Amino acid sequence: MDDRLQNAPVGVLDVFPDGTVSDINEVAQSLIGSTGDAVGTPLAQVFPRSVEDSLLVAIEGNSTTETSFEEYYPDLERWLDVSIVATDEGVTVYLQDVTDRRRYERSIEQLRIERKRTAVIEKVFSEILAELVGATSREEIAETISRSFGSTDIYEFVWIGERKIGSDDLVIHAIGGEASETFAAVRDALDTATATTLEERAVESGRLQSAQPLADNTHVPESVRTAGFADGIQSALAIPLVYGSNVHGVVGVYAAGTEAFSDREQTSFETLGEVAGFAVTAARNRNLLLSDTVAELTFEVGESSVLSRLSQSVESTLMLEGLVPHGDDGLLCFVSIEDADAETIEDAAADIDGVDAVRAIRETDSGVAVELTIQGSTPLLAIASLGGSVRRANFDNGTGQIVIELPPDGDVRRIADTVSREYDMEFVAKEERERSVTTARESRDALNNRLTERQQTVLRTAYLADYFESPRGSTAEEVAASLDITGSTLLHHLRAGQRKLLDAYLDEHTQPSEKR
Repeated sequence: MDDRLQNAPVGVLDVFPDGTVSDINEVAQSLIGSTGDAVGTPLAQVFPRSVEDSLLVAIEGNSTTETSFEEYYPDLERWLDVSIVATDEGVTVYLQDVTDRRRYERSIEQLRIERKRTAVIEKVFSEILAELVGATSREEIAETISRSFGSTDIYEFVWIGERKIGSDDLVIHAIGGEASETFAAVRDALDTATATTLEERAVESGRLQSAQPLADNTHVPESVRTAGFADGIQSALAIPLVYGSNVHGVVGVYAAGTEAFSDREQTSFETLGEVAGFAVTAARNRNLLLSDTVAELTFEVGESSVLSRLSQSVESTLMLEGLVPHGDDGLLCFVSIEDADAETIEDAAADIDGVDAVRAIRETDSGVAVELTIQGSTPLLAIASLGGSVRRANFDNGTGQIVIELPPDGDVRRIADTVSREYDMEFVAKEERERSVTTARESRDALNNRLTERQQTVLRTAYLADYFESPRGSTAEEVAASLDITGSTLLHHLRAGQRKLLDAYLDEHTQPSEKR
């Protein structure tokens, strides 16, 4: 090898016709990791192996195939550009390290693929969220999610489950995509008491569960991992459908690749779970609001309830006048208490876990009305998150009775069972009650179609806190503090809500000739 090739900026190997190395420069030795004297050694022992072994294939036999190629050499952890040229003395092999370029190109390609994937995902999520807003039933919600995800080629399959009546077990509600052996394994695992699926853990914890890669996650049943490996499915997410403290169901999403779900994608799925959970509750509330008949369920409440304990502590009767959900896991309860004063209630509530704050609204000769801020899981909060409405509730010396309204559909049994199982309550009676068409129509026009959720919350809280009474039971600052908003924000929502209610009333009662 002449001096020019010895000092060339590329790797050079000369190979005899019999396949042994006749010469090699320093660059080539460095590129292939040769530490000893390679001259006289067969090329197959000097040169690292690749998957294709294109170099050895090109020079084997009596003839040499002049060619150029780029291959990855695992032992070197680098890409090499290899050129083979036939000479009178044998073969010359030229080498260049192209690892940086290949990595750059791979990064660009990954970014291109990720951008395309992100665009598809955002489009799917946008369509789903738009449809969930107008969904009228949990069946429609499940169908929307399964159809939308199942129609893309990003995910292998998706399934939606909900709690079985009478237990925490999951039943399959809908499925989208190709039902593979992996889905069959998940379905079988749901019926096995000895195995816990990713979806069951999501329902139990109320949090998104991830398995990436699926095969290495020991919390996933072995049968599911084995089936996933055979199907080429190596990533899974389980997204709970949550609203407040209640988990309505779960969405299981399965995809190819060991890292199929990015952090951003998982965050989007968490949002989807919250919106879908809200949509389920909103659909139930809408059905209750618009229904001409309601199912009225009566429960006896045990002594573990917060309000039962408070009634026992003050040795008096508590009547629930209204409640407003507060934050993710709280309630503002407006309660009238017989034969008690505000100071007595505050002292008693201080010793009861779950009562965060007490504020007196008004005192009368017969007792006091207070606002209780209650945090944590309670039957009242569960009823609200499940789409029920508390018609009346009273508590006396450690026990109580709650009467709730539900739309007369298949959810009645499910909600009654859920509340009874998870709380110290006993279902004692059910009655269907007719409501006037006028009441349903007025509620629909005045509230559902006109007021935002925030406006309803502010108006209801202010009303129950006697803000509209004369003299007022609560100031604007006190009501705002209860809702964790500023006084100006409260007044803005109050004015907007009052104007909409007046519009609804005047539109209904003003004759055409009276309108301007």
